[in-house]
Amino acid sequence: MAHHCYFNGKIDSVEQTNIHITDLGLLRGYGLFDYFRTYNGRPFQWDWYWERYERSARLLRLPNPVQKDEAYQVVMSLIEKSGLDDCAIRFVLTGGYAEDSVSMSKPNLLIISEDIHPVKPEEYTSGIKVIAYEYVRDLPEIKSTDYKHFMILQADIKAAQASDVLFHKNGYISELSRSNVFIFKGDTLITPDTDILKGITRRTTLELAKGHFKIEERSVKLTELLEADEVFTTSTTKRVLPITKVDDSVLGSGKIGPKTQFLLDLINEKIKNW
Repeated sequence: MAHHCYFNGKIDSVEQTNIHITDLGLLRGYGLFDYFRTYNGRPFQWDWYWERYERSARLLRLPNPVQKDEAYQVVMSLIEKSGLDDCAIRFVLTGGYAEDSVSMSKPNLLIISEDIHPVKPEEYTSGIKVIAYEYVRDLPEIKSTDYKHFMILQADIKAAQASDVLFHKNGYISELSRSNVFIFKGDTLITPDTDILKGITRRTTLELAKGHFKIEERSVKLTELLEADEVFTTSTTKRVLPITKVDDSVLGSGKIGPKTQFLLDLINEKIKNW
């Protein structure tokens, strides 16, 4: 199917959309993005994603050139043009063009439809392996376009036959490269609350867990994660996905735990009826 891109007020095919080499996103890494998907043809948690997009723009001091209602109409048009039952949508907001490679005058906004790249079904049972790496993202509360450490580590992740990287610093974990981390200790659900991007699926999971588990949002030591009963990660494409190995350490039973399965079932039920 063909994908399309909204670029500063105009929708065209992805192949026909071009951005100039003086863009500050390219020259200075000055930009942000957001990413969500549809279920049953409807954007999932649109209000929450828009809230996060606007907050990222404010924190990066990037003027937002489009209002929420207009953006929603663009999104629905892109979904329709994709011809797919469900697709992903990516917002990219940059500092715009700068002849002196520094001065921002007008931002560039792209809204792009994309294919969804789902998790392998068997990984919801067996879980995934991640490698541990000492690092905290710059401005972690912002969904910026700076993913250089994740890109640098691609060869290491592949060599370890892992799926992702777990960031930690001074003995405390933060997040995976593109998703949040949760652990279970008994009936307590625990997740880091600092040095992270507060994901929308993270927020959804916390809402679903209320009334079923005790919840703690706090600092989490790497040793605590390694000794946890269950560990999982959450994101737009992963939903609730078990983590069963960090480097050479097997976590929990080495497969999805019953409480993680319970939360996965809850979120699967929610998206079925979205």
